[in-house]
Amino acid sequence: MLIPIIFLIVHWYLSLFSQTFFLHRYAAHKMFLMNKFWERCFSLFTYITQGSSYLSPRAYAIMHRMHHAFSDTPKDPHSPHNSSNVFTMMWKTKDIYIAYVRNNMMPEARFDMQPIWERLEKLGETWFSRLAWGTAYTLVYIFLFMYADMPWWCFLFIPIHYLMGPIHGAIVNWSGHKYGYSNFDNNDKSRNSLPWDFLMLGELFQNNHHKLPNRVNFGARWFEFDPTYPVIKVLLLLRIIRMNPNPIGH
Repeated sequence: MLIPIIFLIVHWYLSLFSQTFFLHRYAAHKMFLMNKFWERCFSLFTYITQGSSYLSPRAYAIMHRMHHAFSDTPKDPHSPHNSSNVFTMMWKTKDIYIAYVRNNMMPEARFDMQPIWERLEKLGETWFSRLAWGTAYTLVYIFLFMYADMPWWCFLFIPIHYLMGPIHGAIVNWSGHKYGYSNFDNNDKSRNSLPWDFLMLGELFQNNHHKLPNRVNFGARWFEFDPTYPVIKVLLLLRIIRMNPNPIGH
């Protein structure tokens, strides 16, 4: 019984780390720099850990930069204050994301960026890739059910694996702009939902992040702990990454 739960937790946090470290802090904000080899390594890591819910770094960065520039206004691509519920917010987000992936809509020049690994981004967006990853998750659970005495109700975990990225996005974008406390007046609705954000690896310090978008540590007060920050410090010590003197704030 523990194996499927461990599998779900490991997938949750690996996928989430890819989002907060690579897509958010690296692709969208350029808080730190890395050479081409490590960029390709983390690109591949993101593709593998996000799997069926893979997000294009370019499209993610465009939308996140827009989110900072237009936070909680009608131009914000994913504000909970522009939608009646979390499902309509995420459906709208999905439509905008697809438009940028397919180049059906062009962003302002200040928000745009070149693909980090164009072939991988194109592969990750194909239905073949998404269905292959979804099939792989399903086969893991079938194997555990047949050979590891997994309870039948663990099959209910499978949709979470399929939609891991959108689930993370829904939690951060909805909760981070509706629930919690504020350290700063940012002229928006951003909130810090958790003082110790182990659930989302620092992503729910939205109020801090909107005030200090270039700060690599999303915690701002003494009791706020961003679990991704110590990992970044280790990568800095190992010289895998280096801080960028000119990060992108919007």
